[in-house]
Amino acid sequence: MTQIITNLRKMRTSLDGVAQYILPIIDILDEKGTYYMNPLVGEEITIRYLDEIHCIESGKKIKKTFGEGLSYDRWMKSPLASPSIVRPELSRIHEGIALRDAAWEEEYHNKPHYVYLSRTSVIKVGVTRLQNKISRWIDQGASEGIIVAETPYRQLAGLIEVALKENLEDKTAWQAMLKNEIKDTESLLSKKEEMLNILPMDYEPFFYDDDTITQISYPILEYPKKLKTLKLDETGMHKGRLMGIKGQYLIFEGGLVFNVRSHAGYRISIEF
Repeated sequence: MTQIITNLRKMRTSLDGVAQYILPIIDILDEKGTYYMNPLVGEEITIRYLDEIHCIESGKKIKKTFGEGLSYDRWMKSPLASPSIVRPELSRIHEGIALRDAAWEEEYHNKPHYVYLSRTSVIKVGVTRLQNKISRWIDQGASEGIIVAETPYRQLAGLIEVALKENLEDKTAWQAMLKNEIKDTESLLSKKEEMLNILPMDYEPFFYDDDTITQISYPILEYPKKLKTLKLDETGMHKGRLMGIKGQYLIFEGGLVFNVRSHAGYRISIEF
C-alpha cells in the first residue's frame, strides 16, 4: 500500500492531449514533493481526513476555511482574497492604487491578461493571465477554449468581460460539467466573432487575431449520471474506485465527487 499525507492544495495541471494532474505534497506550508494523479484513475483509493486544517498562507491551525483555504484574518487581508480576484474590473494597480498588497498586485495584476471563451456545459467568458490560460481552462473543466482579447493589465480585461457578460455566462455549472452535459453546441469561433461585433470599438486594439481553439480531454473512465458531493467535515473518509478527474474534482464510482480545491488546507491521507 502507498500512503500520501498532505495538506491539500489545488492540483497542478498541464495539457498533453489529455489533461494531466499533479498533486503537490505539502506539510502545512512546506512542499515535500508531488504526485502524478492520472495513473490512479481506475484504482481503488481511500481518502482520510486527519482532523486538522491549516491556513494555506500562515500555516495556522484553524477550524474552518474562508475562501480557498485561508483563515478568517488572512481572508480579510490577503491579496489572494482581494475583490479584484473575482471581479477583475475592480483592479486599479495599473494606476498605482493597490486594493490589498501593492507588490503582489503589481506582479500578478499589472501584467498582460487574456479575455477568453470556454465551453464547459455552455459557452462562458472569463479572464486569466497569459501564462495561466491552459490551467485555467482545465481547472474549470472546459472541453475547449479560445482567446478573444489580450490586454496590458487586469482591469481592462475585466471591463471587456463585463461587457460580454450581458450575453454570456461567467460561471461554470459544475454539475453539468461533471456529467459532460453540453447544452450549447455553437462553435467557439462563431461565438467569438459574434462577441467581437458587439464590443465597443474602444476595445478593438485589444482584439485577438489568433483563432486557435484548444481542445481538452480528461482522464475519465465513465461520466456520472447522478452526483453526490463528498465533504470531509461530514464523512471523515471515503474508499472507492476513482473513475476520473475533471476540473478540480475527483470522480468516484457511483457519482460521488470530491472537490480538491474547496478542501485546500485540509490535512488528509490518500491510500492506494
